[in-house]
Parts: sequence; structure tokens; C-alpha cells
Amino acid sequence: MQGKTVVITGGNTGIGKATAIALAKRGADVIFTSRNAEKGERAKAEIEAAAGRPVRLELLDLASFPSIRSFAARVLDSTPRIDVLVNNAGLILDRRETTAEGFEAMFGVNHLGHFLLTDLLLPRIRESAPARIVVVASDAHYRAKDGLDWDDLMSTRRFRGFDVYSKSKLANVMFARELARRLEGTGVTVNAVHPGVVATEFAGKDDAKGPIGWFFRLARPFLRTPEEGADTVIFAASSPEIEGRTGRYFADRKDKAPSRHARDDAACQRLWAVSEALVERASQAKAD
Repeated sequence: MQGKTVVITGGNTGIGKATAIALAKRGADVIFTSRNAEKGERAKAEIEAAAGRPVRLELLDLASFPSIRSFAARVLDSTPRIDVLVNNAGLILDRRETTAEGFEAMFGVNHLGHFLLTDLLLPRIRESAPARIVVVASDAHYRAKDGLDWDDLMSTRRFRGFDVYSKSKLANVMFARELARRLEGTGVTVNAVHPGVVATEFAGKDDAKGPIGWFFRLARPFLRTPEEGADTVIFAASSPEIEGRTGRYFADRKDKAPSRHARDDAACQRLWAVSEALVERASQAKAD
């Protein structure tokens, strides 16, 4: 990873932080993001101490399109190449919340925020080929047994926290598959990754106060460490073993078949078109 630039969303804690440390240790120039400046600065000091080299902190709120656009502009203005983008940040909620643009928060942050961010950074990533995009998804996507609810993507009629989260993770895998198809032959690979169930600040008390939060707090002693969870993410971001492999879903460093909905190319293309329309509509509303 010497001389390569890596952008990691949500790198101030958990899997993202462990990924930042590991890739910085391998010689990468790491840019990681945090929503909170204080937490970000604390993580920056810890990452640099563990990796023995400087890293760069940037503020980013994936629940805000202006924040995403501002972050992307700063990176593009100051960074001549992006060799790896790790779309890691995410959240799980047990109550319905919305983003600044009015999208249901899990779909808005876990999928749409990264959809917009990737689109904004993609020209630089293509220029840097061979390059990689890693989408941190989850085996939770298998629980979306009926696929995405196209008539209620924002879960306004019915909201069940883990069901909505599972659909957002299905959207992650579908997005990775469709983006990989669109980038065939460019030298940019796109793969989704399941990190396992990891003991991090994920589902913290401010996000999930009900059964979801209870599960993660009670199960914490039995879950993977952030370093264990980051292992396959690091593998997808840096291993020469999978050079050129794209459109895959990895778990425990192994190629794994995602759900049938995630393999439905027509549905993946539909999600892309719907996502484009949602981003465009929100951006136009902001301009008006």
C-alpha cells in the first residue's frame, strides 16, 4: 500500500478505525472521516500512535448532502489520487429518523449517502486505476427476504428497525454489484464485504435503546473484535490475491453468494435509477 491513498468513511471507531490503522501500517496515506470533530481528533491521535505515521481527518455527515458535497470537494481539491475508497460508515436505529433531505435515516446514510459520495469521487478513482471500492455490507441483507419495498423505500408505512437495516444492507450489496458492472474494463473493482457481527459502538445507546440495543450490549462479550471484523475489509482493500476480481461478496476472506435479490441484475439497475432520481430531486429541492 506504499504511496496509495485510501479514503475510509466512519474511521473514528470500530471497523473503520481498525482498517485505518492496518492500512496506514502498510504505508497507505489514509484519509478517514468522522461526524464529530472531538471524537475524530481523538481517533486521529490513536491511529497515528498505533500506525506510526500521520493520517488525515475530515469531517463528514452522510446524513447531509451539503456535508457530502463539501467533503468530496475538499478531497478532490487536495488529493491527486484515490486508490481505495472504503464505504464503511453506517448506523442501525430502532426508531424512524430522517436525514437532512428527509430520507429514512438508515437507507439515507447506509446507502444514499455513500451512493452520492462515490459518484462525486468516482472520476478521481477512475483516474487512479487500478483502484478499488469496498462496500461494507452485512449478512443481515439475507433477512430482507422479499427484497426492497419499492413502494415504501423510506419505511413510512411500516417501520421495524432490524428489517429496515437489513434492506439498507441489501441496497449496499446491490449497489456494489451494479457499480462493478458499470466499471467493467476501467481497472476499478467494486466488492461488498461482510465483516461479521462486531463489538463496536454500533447500535450504541443513542441509536438503539430498545431490543436491538439490548441484543448488541448483551452479546458484546461474544462478538468479534473490531480488528477481527476489519480483516476481510482490509483483505478486499489491499490483497493482491483478488486483484481484478469485482462484483463479489466476501465474508471471512471467501467469495460468498449474496441473496437472490442481490443477484437480480434488473433490481440492481432499478435501485441505481431510483437512487439517482432521489439524489437529483433532493438536490433540486435544495437549489430551489
